[in-house]
Amino acid sequence: MTQRLRAGRRTVEVSHADRVLFPRAGLTKLDLARHYDRVAPAMLPHVRDRPLTLDAYPEGVQGGGYLTKQIPAHFPGWIARATVAKRGGEVTHALANDRATLVYLAGQNVITLHVWPSRADRPDRPDRLIFDLDPSRERFADVRAAARALGDMLRDLGLAPFAMTTGSRGLHVVAPLRRRETFDSVRAFARAVADDLVAEYPKRLTTAQRKSGRGGRIFVDVMRNGYAQHAVAAYAVRARPTAPVATPLHWGELEDRRLGPERWTVKTIGDRLSTEGDPWSGIARHAGGLGAAIRRREAR
Repeated sequence: MTQRLRAGRRTVEVSHADRVLFPRAGLTKLDLARHYDRVAPAMLPHVRDRPLTLDAYPEGVQGGGYLTKQIPAHFPGWIARATVAKRGGEVTHALANDRATLVYLAGQNVITLHVWPSRADRPDRPDRLIFDLDPSRERFADVRAAARALGDMLRDLGLAPFAMTTGSRGLHVVAPLRRRETFDSVRAFARAVADDLVAEYPKRLTTAQRKSGRGGRIFVDVMRNGYAQHAVAAYAVRARPTAPVATPLHWGELEDRRLGPERWTVKTIGDRLSTEGDPWSGIARHAGGLGAAIRRREAR
């Protein structure tokens, strides 16, 4: 079955639209395409002009998936592209710059979009500082507490923290940055902040890369702050049985005991957007200077 969806100024064909991608949730490829069409107004400001890594599942989440960085040759010419340097050459990424691209990608069995922390016009200058709080255990209350503590620390350094459920296990805490510093500087700062946070809560948090060294503590991961690294996009669907959605939060929602990493799904995110809007709307207006944050930390 082929379904035609109107997405902005284009009509996009979704082939095999009745293919079930999420058996437990009873969701098809058409449902996935309609999700990305529905969330596009909120999602596009967070993904536009950012090189994409695409996580595709041709047989649905019960089958194997694969990650793609190089844009496939069969993608239509109207999809925006960005060619960036990589070790030993170049790679051309797709860009999700319009509603039709989001719908088209769903039609290509792309369940999850991952984005760079920098934009294609200046790929070596990140505008996002990203902390991934990855729990070793199922006590999400501890993850919420860690996010609040990290947010307090970032505010003390003059940065504006934003939180998002990942739709997988933990939370992302993100601070928008002015595009002045290199990835090396941003990652070094992220590591220093993570070390400071762990020093305050050594029984709850860790920066140990190996799972065997975490001892049940929450891993404060800063590795997404690097050139060609990527993080799950806001409002992207995750390849998990209930079709959870990575969902930006109002900061106060970190106090909500009902909050979990899979709180919102393809079936419920539309109602949330209708009532709450996008908590990250205008996030770029809060961009802070990394240099000033470094000086504040050094002066403490």
